[in-house]
This record gives sequence, structure tokens and C-alpha cells, in this order.
Amino acid sequence: MKHFIHLTAVLACILALAGCKQGNKKTLLPNVSGKAGEVLVVIEREQWEGNLGVSIRETLAMDTPYLAQKEPLFALSNVPPGSFNNMFKMHRNLLLVNINPQNQTSGVVYKNNMWAQPQAVVQVNAVDADEALELYNGACVIISEFFEQSERDRVIGNSKLYEERALREPVQKVAGGIIHFPSGYRCRKLTDNFAWIADEKQYVQQYVMVYRYPVSGEDVFSVENIIRERNRVMQANVPGMFDGSYMTTSTALEPTTRSLSYKGRAFMETRGFWEVQGDFMGGPFVSHSFYSPDGKDIIVLEAFVFAPRYDKRQYLRQVESLLYSFEWDGEEKDAK
Repeated sequence: MKHFIHLTAVLACILALAGCKQGNKKTLLPNVSGKAGEVLVVIEREQWEGNLGVSIRETLAMDTPYLAQKEPLFALSNVPPGSFNNMFKMHRNLLLVNINPQNQTSGVVYKNNMWAQPQAVVQVNAVDADEALELYNGACVIISEFFEQSERDRVIGNSKLYEERALREPVQKVAGGIIHFPSGYRCRKLTDNFAWIADEKQYVQQYVMVYRYPVSGEDVFSVENIIRERNRVMQANVPGMFDGSYMTTSTALEPTTRSLSYKGRAFMETRGFWEVQGDFMGGPFVSHSFYSPDGKDIIVLEAFVFAPRYDKRQYLRQVESLLYSFEWDGEEKDAK
């Protein structure tokens, strides 16, 4: 757990520093190109086909965890440095591998909005291929998180731009804060301790559940306690299509948890699969569990999707990003 907390803290520093360096340049830049979830790797063909390329693919294009079908974490494409022209410089996510014996400094540099906005750029500077491989392997987890958070930030930015502000009230009632939902979402169910927010299209449904329950006993953030409370809440609030059916947590693959911190808010992330007891529906979910300000309750923000006809990586990434937009009452005003 400490390992993940450390990585998130490092990432937060990287994001803060990168944002500060750009200043007001962002407003003068063109919009990024490329599809969500794509990373363009600028690297010589020899290195792309060698050990460094293998390592990049094994980490950035690894299977996305907790999806029923295999989908890469990021869709990778590559271009050699000699072909890296202005068109490619507009790409949303760039990994630049700069191998040159004349490099005076070696290391991994993280930047935002170099040639377009909102853009994420990682540059690996090394004097030779062996050093580049060592630098990349040492930073690969942070590099992946940097691109992941950049994707989330784009979703959050778009959500704030086209926000369905009426949905602030139900989340505030349950959690004491707000989530920035884009237009298209609606409140499907609301009680004193449970809110169900949905964007339901014909073949793709994206959902956010917000609920709270009293702190009870010790080790409240163990996976067993989190899943027990989740199953209790879902059985009471999320019925299936048939009488007696309800949402629960699949036991086909055990859920996992990790401790994270984002913008000063510590939480336990849980990933797993949901299913409907008495039916054949299911899919991936991710949740954030954390203390209420007074420490008396556990608040849970959960994102899940149902899209049986399509790959789900991007749909889950979109709705998971909304969880990262959560702000306690007053935080948005303070940020201004």
C-alpha cells in the first residue's frame, strides 16, 4: 500500500510542476489531436524493435485490469524522430525517447501543453540505449499514471464545460460534496444515503453510485468490509430486471484494493466485476472509499458500465474520471 501512496504523491508533484511551467501559454495553443487513450511514441525504429520498445509495450500496452475482454491500457503508435513533424506534435499524449551521446543531462521529464492543449508529454533523455531502458523501467509506473491522469483531466475539463449542474444537489445530499457530471446524465434514484446517477444510451450505460454508511469496527478499508457493504447497499438499491434479482459483486475474480491520494483526499480504490444475481448481466466497476469530514461515515463513489456489444476500456475510463472530479463543499469556491 505504501508503494502506491508514494507513486501518487510523486505524480501529484509532477503534475503541479508541469502545470506551473506552462503559465499562460495554454490559451495560445491549438487543440490536441488523436483519439482518447492513444500514446504516440517517438523513437528510432531500431529501439522500437529492441528491448526498449518491448518494455514500453509491456507496460503502456499491458492488458487493462478487470475487463472481461483483453484491451490494452493505451493504444500505442510510433514514429521515428526524423518524421516527427508539426502534425505529430499536436498529439494528445507523447512519449519522446531522446537518445544522443551529446546529451548533457539524463533523466525523465514530464511536461504539459508543449505544442497543443491539453497535452501530456514525457521525454526520456539518455546517452545510449541501455541508459534509456534503465530510465524508462525505473519510471514506467509513473509515466503510465501521468498519461492516465491526463486522460482523466480531459474528461473532467469537458464535464465542467458542459456540466449538468442540477446533479450537484443529489451528490451533495449524500456525500457532502459535488461531482461534475456532463450533460446527458440524470439522477435515477435518491435517498438520504444513496444516489444513482446514470447516462443510459441504447447500447452503452455509464453509472455513478454515491453512498454512505456508518463506520463500524476496525479495518474498515479491508477488501472484505468494502465488498460486504457494497453488496448490502446494492441489494437494497439496485434491482435487476426480474423479481428477486439484484446487483452484487462477482466472485469469479476477486476484487483488489489499493490506497491512493489525489489533491489531498486519501481514499481506497477498489476494482472488480459486478453481476446481477438471478440474471446474466455484468461488467467492471471501480470505487473510491473515504472518511466523511467528521470521521463517522464511509463515503463511496463508484463508477461502472454496461456495454455488452463494445470494448469497455474507454467507457470505464470516462466514468471513472468523474470520481476524480469530486470536491467537498466549498472547495470549488476556494479554488477560484
